[in-house]
Amino acid sequence: MKLRVSISLVFFIVLSFFLISASKDDGYGAYAPDPIDFKIPPGWPKPPRNIFTKNKLTEQGFQLGRKLFHDGNLSKDGNISCGSCHQQFAAFATYDHGLSHGVNNTFSTRNAPALFNLAWMKELHWDGAINHIEIQPLSPLTSANEMGEHLDTLIEKIKKDTAYQRMFKSAFGDKAITSQRILKALAQFTGSLVSANSKYDKMKRGEITFTPYEQRGYNLYKVNCASCHAEPLFTDYTFRNNGLSLDTVNDLGRYMITQDPADSFKFKVPSLRNIQVTFPYMHDGRIYSVPQVIDHYISKIDISQSSLDPLLKKRIPLNSQQKTDLTYFLYTLTDSSFLKNPRYGEGNSLQFRLQGSDH
Repeated sequence: MKLRVSISLVFFIVLSFFLISASKDDGYGAYAPDPIDFKIPPGWPKPPRNIFTKNKLTEQGFQLGRKLFHDGNLSKDGNISCGSCHQQFAAFATYDHGLSHGVNNTFSTRNAPALFNLAWMKELHWDGAINHIEIQPLSPLTSANEMGEHLDTLIEKIKKDTAYQRMFKSAFGDKAITSQRILKALAQFTGSLVSANSKYDKMKRGEITFTPYEQRGYNLYKVNCASCHAEPLFTDYTFRNNGLSLDTVNDLGRYMITQDPADSFKFKVPSLRNIQVTFPYMHDGRIYSVPQVIDHYISKIDISQSSLDPLLKKRIPLNSQQKTDLTYFLYTLTDSSFLKNPRYGEGNSLQFRLQGSDH
């Protein structure tokens, strides 16, 4: 009898210890994040650096970043979220608008670039002004013509949301809400946006074949475009002058960062992936269709510019049939599964595990 009492007492003490340990965080749950393995698509190069080395990628961090990304409350007027200018159905670019809308009916000065495969980027923004994904959101969050908010005010607004308190606890171990954690969570979300399942990718995997039009276009791409828009990322992430005339805001591109005259009018080479849905094109959104983009390279490059990329000095001579074939190929780079993936979207349709939350 005494033995049974002793065993029961020991069991009670052990159980009490675990209950106390689990509840010592005031009801926000134990810290047990679910790690995510960032997968590099087969045949792709390794990213130049691991952006998650000091920002461990977890399901809880990703979901917190997703909520922050789609939350208009991060802006001064409560209406503009990151997702307002980076819309999923447009490959996280701004659909049908040359310049993005900001708070108080303002406009940005550049076309919002598509957000995918950021883990392979060494510099971000059209001019490469930012060199780390965790720092990048600071500019749009605080710029007067974008989200226009002060970080201190933003943090105070987020602290009032009990859902955020639970999610920060689940992602980082305690419910402290700081600017660094906001940036890390956003980086976990945006850094996880990988687009690698287009018709082109399925062709490369041997799952489908191209039509004759698409195959001819692919051959033309390899001869005329691949030097700058290299497979499989369809960009080399360099900065080049592609012969556009000066825009309405006198944007000198990379020169504004380096102050090197040789960098005048140079902008980052964008990826051709999802080009069918990321219009309008160029750094200022001046061109609205893929055929018009091709027309620029056929006949509209300003070859008088001293910093023009040498590869474009003779423009790209294509006839009307070749232009059509190249367009067909470029449309094979549309990744519909990426554009429709509910994991990346706004809302609560997903069933996911958040430690200590009531989701």
